[in-house]
Amino acid sequence: MKTSALRGKITASADAAGLLSHAGALLLLQTLRVTGLDRALSAQLERWRPERAVHDPGKIVTDLAISLALGGDCLADIALLRAQPDLFGPVASGPTVSRLIDRLARDEAKALKALRAARAQARERAWNLTGASARAAMVS
Repeated sequence: MKTSALRGKITASADAAGLLSHAGALLLLQTLRVTGLDRALSAQLERWRPERAVHDPGKIVTDLAISLALGGDCLADIALLRAQPDLFGPVASGPTVSRLIDRLARDEAKALKALRAARAQARERAWNLTGASARAAMVS
């Protein structure tokens, strides 16, 4: 699967060049990539991707999550991300997002299982990246 996310390195600064109104999203994007949650969601949600679809269901779900984290409260608020393509890459249209949600809702139990499996994979990777000392500190 080919990701449609960023190709280059993005940095946040306070120099007012290339203003980014939601700089906190950069941390979310990096967390998605480092933990592999973006790839895990893409793999787990592949079964809900139509044959000739342009947008990856995993990317759509992560875009929705980021739009919620930035204050969105409905599917249409994904447009916040579409306004900043250098940061978020291609973002699905409102109708595309709605169609995915409809497909997932028709197979709710399997969709939730897939989402939970992706989250578990990313959580395991995150713990592996922290090392034994961080796990020991969380337990004590």
